[in-house]
Amino acid sequence: MKNKYLPKYLPLICVLLITAVVSCKKDKTTNKTSTTINPTGTNIGLFEYKDSVDANDVYYRIFIPITQVGNQTVNYDEVFDTGSAGLTLDASGIIPDSLITNNGFKFIGDSVVVNGVTITSHTSVMEYGDALSGTNVYGNVAYASITLGNQTGSGVTIKRVPIFLYYKVLDITGKDSVKETTPHSADIFGVSPEYSYASTLIQSPLSYYTPGTGLTNGFKLSKLVQADFTNNGVYEQNILTLGLTNADLNSSGFIMHNYASSYTSVDGYSPDIPGTITYNGNTISANFLFDTGTPQISIIEDPKATQTIGVLPANSTITLKTQDGFSYTYTTAKTTNVTEVQNPKNTDDYRTIFSLEFFTTNEFLTNYTGHEIGLKNN
Repeated sequence: MKNKYLPKYLPLICVLLITAVVSCKKDKTTNKTSTTINPTGTNIGLFEYKDSVDANDVYYRIFIPITQVGNQTVNYDEVFDTGSAGLTLDASGIIPDSLITNNGFKFIGDSVVVNGVTITSHTSVMEYGDALSGTNVYGNVAYASITLGNQTGSGVTIKRVPIFLYYKVLDITGKDSVKETTPHSADIFGVSPEYSYASTLIQSPLSYYTPGTGLTNGFKLSKLVQADFTNNGVYEQNILTLGLTNADLNSSGFIMHNYASSYTSVDGYSPDIPGTITYNGNTISANFLFDTGTPQISIIEDPKATQTIGVLPANSTITLKTQDGFSYTYTTAKTTNVTEVQNPKNTDDYRTIFSLEFFTTNEFLTNYTGHEIGLKNN
């Protein structure tokens, strides 16, 4: 499957469930007491950022900071993307430049270990965009420990994460052999439950995190703050939670959508959620992708739409409903909640994709163990 876009540009708390019981002797009466410490997930922060050329050209992003890859101390802000899977990472700054060429990494054999990063001979190409304005990213499957950082300098370390380590970025024609000017401009931190577009060996970095006792492997993303999307960026502390509690999964108001039956050997588990969408008085079936990696415009795919791709006028009302009972209604404006209608015959993509703005009014949860996506109005 081809990606639809290219990026435009904690302390580890393992809380154990402890039950303390006071023992009783036969000759004395002692009240038994028990104290339970409820497990809690580990919270880390994300950056909210807005890149605006003018009032009509605004891109939103959320970034997750990485402070270490392998043995290398780094300072990278990676696009946090619920619409794709796997860590796609520029080799620049990770391994010596002398090992990076336009034809690949310089090593002999099945693999090599450099700066704590294991680079394998398994190569691949990530494709973004379309046949008219696409980009290809070339690299190898690699493995490394990563540390997700925060502004205090500490963070959460996840061991031996499979990543797509790339060495070259070309335009779709293959004629542009110059790597993009800004290093790491094609980096993505994909947290979808599916396989990476690069390889079935690569999945979400967060799926390799081991939460504390009593917690389920997954993450919860709190509602983003619309006003904090600024050109300078705002660090939102504790907005992402790693490790899910029973309350998160059963009594916190999330409507769960099970995706276990969507598994294929090629794509893994699909994050697409079936339902219906109503716009301009038309109600159609849809498969929804809730995508923090789409920075600006939500896309409704309507097979009955005219061949002309068009942005819905301001003050259009849109209502989506999933088969499992989640519903959400919003109104478009000139520069916010911008939504366009496309015909999948033109785009070759059947998914109706909701952009990052969806997450400013809703919470999102992914349960990797139970194969569930949770949605919550807020």
